[in-house]
Amino acid sequence: MSKRKVIITCAVTGSIHTPSMSPHLPVTPAQIAENAMGAARAGASILHLHARHPENGQPTPDPSVFRQFLPEIKSGTDAVINVTTGGGHNMTIDDRLAGPLELQPEMCSLNMGSMNFGLYPILDRRSDWQYDWEPVYLENTRDGIFRNTFADIEAILKRLGEGCGTRFEFECYDVGHLYNLAHFVDRGLAKPPFFVQTIFGILGGIGPDIDNLVHMRRIADRLFGQDYHWSVLAAGRHQTNFVTTGAIMGGNIRVGLEDNLYLSKGVMAESNEQQVRKIRHIVEELSLEVAAPEEVREMLQLKGPQNVNF
Repeated sequence: MSKRKVIITCAVTGSIHTPSMSPHLPVTPAQIAENAMGAARAGASILHLHARHPENGQPTPDPSVFRQFLPEIKSGTDAVINVTTGGGHNMTIDDRLAGPLELQPEMCSLNMGSMNFGLYPILDRRSDWQYDWEPVYLENTRDGIFRNTFADIEAILKRLGEGCGTRFEFECYDVGHLYNLAHFVDRGLAKPPFFVQTIFGILGGIGPDIDNLVHMRRIADRLFGQDYHWSVLAAGRHQTNFVTTGAIMGGNIRVGLEDNLYLSKGVMAESNEQQVRKIRHIVEELSLEVAAPEEVREMLQLKGPQNVNF
């Protein structure tokens, strides 16, 4: 009997962590490209990517910055390139779509509901910042809402999905987000196979309890049956426990410095590649097999790298 294939996604830099939190967070286009290609060599078949201002590491939706590293990653690896539509805090929906609509990647992330997204507790853990924007950015999450209305989601599905042939990593931070996705499935705007990323441990989303992991899986099974591929990520110190449990339960996994800055307790990850190598070792010790990019393209019915605009 053939082994089940596990998809490893690596979220390379994100928009949650700031440069002061880790000297290893990739910020410049060269650093992002190097980290992404290292993660792919280690076994990540999907690379989830954000852009940052090269000068100060602040998240940016600017397509020209994406173009400084996406072509290099595409030429240096066959991994699936997944561009964020979540962007960063305080970006408008038009800001967040600027890069994806121009670049037309094989995959994009798509957040399945508006939510509180609290990063401000990090302010209590440090007082020294490299850049003035960092504490302001974190504080703004105390009184900000990460907007993903039904109209926003519908626009992304139509403009990017139908218009560009892009498929999605449906990011679900709570149980209601699974039902939101089911709503768009019922309307015919989201079509299988779905890649459902369930997310645990973000303040404002579902908590990092294994009971919640089991519950999210059960509800997703009820809503989507055999039409979806389930993936798991968890923030910070919960990462390894949750993705390992998810793999045992039949899921796929996401790691990376967007989600967690550490390799193990008290030890910072020096690269995304380290995290991917660690989780790949665990997956293979579980007698599971890591999916290659060409297998992921078939599983998720992606349009192929020859049909992107970068």
